[in-house]
This record gives sequence, structure tokens and C-alpha cells, in this order.
Amino acid sequence: MKLARLFSLLMVGALLAAVARAEDKPADGAKEKKIPDQVSYFHDIRPLFQDQCQGCHQPAKAGGKFVMVNYAGLLKSGDSEQPGVVPGKPDESLLLSQITPKQGKAEMPKEKPPLVEYQIALIKKWIEQGAKDDSPADTGPVVDAAHPPVYTAPPVLTAIAFSKNGRWMAVSGYHETVLYNGDGSELIGRLVGVSERIESLAFSPDSSRLAVAGGLPGRMGEIQVWDPLDKKLTLSVPVTYDTVYGVSWSHDGSKLAFGCSDNSVRAIDSKTGEQVLFQGAHTDWVHDTVFSKDSTHLITVSRDMSMKLIEVATQRFVDNVTSITPGVLKGGLASIDLRPGQDEVVTGGSDGTPKMFKIYRTQARQIGDDANLLKKFDAVPGRIFATRFNSLGTEIVVGSSHDRQGDVRVYNVADGKLISKISESIGPIYAAAFTADGKLVAAGGFDGQIILMESATGKVLKQFPPVPLAPAQPAAESKAAVIP
Repeated sequence: MKLARLFSLLMVGALLAAVARAEDKPADGAKEKKIPDQVSYFHDIRPLFQDQCQGCHQPAKAGGKFVMVNYAGLLKSGDSEQPGVVPGKPDESLLLSQITPKQGKAEMPKEKPPLVEYQIALIKKWIEQGAKDDSPADTGPVVDAAHPPVYTAPPVLTAIAFSKNGRWMAVSGYHETVLYNGDGSELIGRLVGVSERIESLAFSPDSSRLAVAGGLPGRMGEIQVWDPLDKKLTLSVPVTYDTVYGVSWSHDGSKLAFGCSDNSVRAIDSKTGEQVLFQGAHTDWVHDTVFSKDSTHLITVSRDMSMKLIEVATQRFVDNVTSITPGVLKGGLASIDLRPGQDEVVTGGSDGTPKMFKIYRTQARQIGDDANLLKKFDAVPGRIFATRFNSLGTEIVVGSSHDRQGDVRVYNVADGKLISKISESIGPIYAAAFTADGKLVAAGGFDGQIILMESATGKVLKQFPPVPLAPAQPAAESKAAVIP
């Protein structure tokens, strides 16, 4: 029995490792695929470029001054002054030369495995056939720093983050992250990228970088890393085929972890984008992640009603932090945060009850136990979408949604008592965070308004849309992306 169990575990480990490797290197079977008689830019070429090239060749990070997010950009010349694609002439197309291996190495994709023979042949045939653009007419306008979104109504807010140095507040928008002064007093930057939807924001421990998780729903996930001082995109990593969630930094800033809708948890090198962790223990979407205080472990929460502990060095699933007894958990978990300086976390989800757990089990497991549970706070109406500690770990803020209404509550960690709350006349809340000094809380959600309130009293000091609003106008009158 022991040998059979060991063999089963080894087989599962090998399967998960193979899946992780497949994310970075196309399967050998890709070489055997038959190239279609007529190659489509929209269906064949565009997704390939999106997966392999757009991380370094997009408006916010145009390597070689060459942009590959749309057809028009492919025909232009970058620094080389040679067109990337010359319709009908593959030998004169610099792009094809750059992706074709010479002595086993290719110039592009940079610092990644070369494209397989099938992919190169596909691109070559498309160029030979005239490099036609068959994109549907309604794919929408270009959105970039030169053409930022134009809002006629505030967008739904899904993420808010403050830098630890108190200098910046970041807020999610459409196709962009909006950067404010740390007190919310002034909009100072619009970080426009490829991702339409922004799901999660996190500043690095030293406040020098901002991580953004999101993507193009149903098409691509993306992790972005920005320099908030220079407002420059320093890293873009396409990953999976749907938006990604719950980005978090290791304590030394070397790694970024995030959850995916393919049920996996992943981590990448924050400088290079190389995948350094893959775990598939969850059975549903992974909504949020956080590293342990020394970053040796990763703690994750999911729609599958579990919180899991993963060892970073080995990528090994260690334990279910929450009880796995049926009926103990009443719904999926949406948010998690680490108590500063402690290996304790706060989490919340569908059952509306904020809870604190220690992340390491210190006693033998018993059927039906929930031994890691430290504290339950009073339940809030509806589902919890945000749980965050203040910088001292002495208070938590919780944001929730119920029947088209929102609720923001601040609790004292020591005794679990409610400190303050607001629930009157606010829409569903999907994001909440303390300012660096812990004196204020910012919250936002469905109605697109940032609410700044005193954490000690619940007094609302300011309420405002974080994006610039423009009068409604017919789409034909503007080349910008109009967000109704």
C-alpha cells in the first residue's frame, strides 16, 4: 500500500510539472500540426503574437520601438528602420528573420525558448499570402497612453492599493491603473496597458514597483510591473487564457504570486517574468494569494472553499489551512492578507464572516477540526470581497456586497470588536485598503466612487470618481475608447 501510494504521488507530481513546463515551452506536438490552407491573422497570427511577443512589444513597453498589439504596427519599422512585415515578401520581413533560429538560437522572443517550426511556418505562410488583416470591424479602438480611455461614467472599481512609503494610491480602471497621491488628493498618472480588466494591485515592499494582475477576459491573463515614479512599464507577462487575480509580492520583492481561473497558482521572477512556481491543488478559480512572513510559503484562497499552504522552494502543496470537513465552510473565499510580522492571515468570502487563521498546523489533525482558526469577527451582510490589515496589524478592514448595497467595516484585531463602519447609501464594495499610516480607509466598488473614511470613526471625508469624466458623446466622434 505504501509503495502504491508513493507511486501515485510521483505520477501526480510529474503531471503537474509537465503542465507547468507547457506554459513556457510549446508541446512537441505543435510541430506536427497541419498549417491551414489559408492563414488568418485574427485567428492564427494575432493570438500567437499576443502570447509570445506583446510582453515586450506594446505601446507601454515598445522594445525596439516596435509595437505588435495591432496589425498596423506590424507593417511599421522600429529602431532597425526595416519593416517588421512586408506583405508577400517573407525574405524582406524583419520579424520573420528575428524569430527564425540560427544555430539553434533566435533573436526573438527575447530570453524565451524559440518558436517551434510550426509557428514559424505559420507566420511565414501568412506573410507569403499577403499578410492580410481579417480582423472584425468591431474589434474597437486602440487604447494606449496616447489614446487613454474616455469615461462618461465611473468604471467598477475592483482594486485599491497604497504604497508603504505613503506616496501613492493606485486604483483600477478600464485598460489602466490610475495613480494618485497617497492621500487621494491629486491624480498624478494613468498607467495604460494591454489588459482591459484590472483585478488586483500590489506595491512592492520597498514601494518602488507596482504589480498589476488582470487581462483580457476569455483571451489572456497578464501580470504587469510598473515603475510608479517614472510611470513606465518594466515587465509584462502574458499567462493563461483568462484574467488573473490576487497578485502578491515576496518579502524581498523577488517574486510575484497570483491566482488563475484555470485553478492554478503561479509565481514568477519579478524582474525577468520567468515562472518559478506552479501548483494545481485547488479545484476552482484561485482568487487571492499572499506569502508567509519569510516567503518560504504561499497561502492561497479559492472558490473551492479552501485556503491552501504551498512550499515555495519545492512547489509542493503542504496543507489545507482551513477545515476540509464538508459543511464547515459555507462558500468560496475571495480575499486574504498577511498580518504584518506574523504568520497569521485574515480571509473572507461568500459566508460573510471575516476569520483569522494561523498558517502552520501545530497539532495533529482530527476529523472535523478547524484547529488553525484563531478568531471570527462579526459577520457582515452579503459576500466579502476585500480583507486587509493596517500596517501595524492591529486593525482589519472588510468590504462586502449584498443586495446592491455595500458595507465597509473596521475591526480591532485584539478583541474582535467593531471600530467603525459605513453602509448607508453606498454601492457594493469590491476593494478596500488602509492608507500607509492607518488613519484612513479607501474603499470602492460597483458605483465607481472612491470613499475615503476615517478608520477610527467611520466619518467619510471624501467621495469621488478616480477617473476623469467626459460628457457623453457618439463613439464616431472620438477615436478614443469611450467607456459608458
